[in-house]
Amino acid sequence: MTEVTSRLLESENKLVFVVNKNATKRDIKTAVEQLYDVVVDKVNSTITAEGKKKAFVRLHQDYKAVDTAIKLGIL
Repeated sequence: MTEVTSRLLESENKLVFVVNKNATKRDIKTAVEQLYDVVVDKVNSTITAEGKKKAFVRLHQDYKAVDTAIKLGIL
């Protein structure tokens, strides 16, 4: 976890994932909601300079990204 992703986690209620390049925003939203039992508000994605696809997933205000990160063992 980088400093930027930890800031997103705490201040903007976002989780960051590296996903399959063929995954759509709808695919990412559905997968995160099913796997982690949360409600997703918004998904943004980008292709990095290394050619990987990153997804920035904003959770609904009723769910805390920090709590989800703790469940995943990130924090």
